[in-house]
Amino acid sequence: MEVKKQLELTLKASRNLALLSESKINDVLLELAEAAVENTEAILVENQKDLSRMDPEDPKFDRLKLTPERIQSIADDIRNVASLPSPLGRILSETTRPNGMRIKKVSVAFGVIGIIYEARPNVTFDVFSLCLKSGNACVLKGGSDAIDSNTAIVKVIHEVLEKHGIDQNVLALLPADRAATAEILNAQGYVDLIIPRGSQGLINYVRENATIPVIETGAGICHTYFDEYGDADKGQAIVENAKTRRPSVCNALDCLVIHESRLADLPQLCADLPQSKVVVYADEKAYAALAGNYPAELLEKATEESFGTEFLGYKMSVKTVPAFLDALDHIAAYSSKHSEAIVSENEERLDLFRKMVDASSVYCNVSTAFTDGAQFGLGAEIGISTQKLHARGPMALEELTSYKYLIDGDGQVRPK
Repeated sequence: MEVKKQLELTLKASRNLALLSESKINDVLLELAEAAVENTEAILVENQKDLSRMDPEDPKFDRLKLTPERIQSIADDIRNVASLPSPLGRILSETTRPNGMRIKKVSVAFGVIGIIYEARPNVTFDVFSLCLKSGNACVLKGGSDAIDSNTAIVKVIHEVLEKHGIDQNVLALLPADRAATAEILNAQGYVDLIIPRGSQGLINYVRENATIPVIETGAGICHTYFDEYGDADKGQAIVENAKTRRPSVCNALDCLVIHESRLADLPQLCADLPQSKVVVYADEKAYAALAGNYPAELLEKATEESFGTEFLGYKMSVKTVPAFLDALDHIAAYSSKHSEAIVSENEERLDLFRKMVDASSVYCNVSTAFTDGAQFGLGAEIGISTQKLHARGPMALEELTSYKYLIDGDGQVRPK
């Protein structure tokens, strides 16, 4: 089917979503969670086709890979979304004017949301569940890397929709070619909002070429600053978790910033990383502190390119700073404004870090690995917004709504 015709069908289908009851939507989501698990084997077969075309050393390989455990986790996230209250129809404000006119500001769905994403088939499930719960239809434009996985997942979703008598066009998967990308980026009148999920290159391309509104879910260049007042045991655990839990995700640690008075603790902070074969790119002072205390084959001298890089793998840079304000300057210079952390026992430092660091999520003595819709109690997420208009941080149900004004009266007219 040509893209424009599909967009017309999805727009038409979106109008009927407002008629679905919350209980009906929840029933669909709960059945979808069961169907995802029941179809695990079929989904994994298609996922393996995608994996066979990708180099296992590619940072995107882990994002592309599905397992029974990951599908079970996806199903749990869908159930979480079903359990959350509907974001629709909330009265955001209410007033009565002197002439008796009653005005309500009420939350409503956007309508049709377009998602452009790369090799992350879990996004297909996440986006649909969040869009359905928030009353939105969705148009998905996945990459060729995950075409077989996405097709299999959409097939499962369409089967559940058909069973419940819901127009399957509320979820559309476009072809994985560039022509489809160009069409969705310029789909005025059909798509209300575009959300890109992927590399900085993809995000930049969408922002620069779209003629419809875009919410950026930016790359995650994440720092953890170990302060002169930091607890080394906490720091060791936080660094290990933030770097190695899932290095291919956007909230993974990329740069450890350390106060030079604590360089003696750097070997302890990095002590768990060799188990995961993490390559450390250390500046001059950090290199001297790690030499002989970190495997030589995993220790390299940092270059300018070592900072401001989203590694998406088992690599990490280390930057030494002489003072707290220098740490803030380094983070400001290289941050993507995604997730930043400090390890310190000094309350004044913690308070300054909270106030001065410009990021969607600012952590004090906590791993950045928690920047995630489910971990924030939001059920799931459609992406992590690093911009400041409309939405910031994990975008879940509330962020997928807009609002409109409802005005009731009894024949009022405005004086001439």
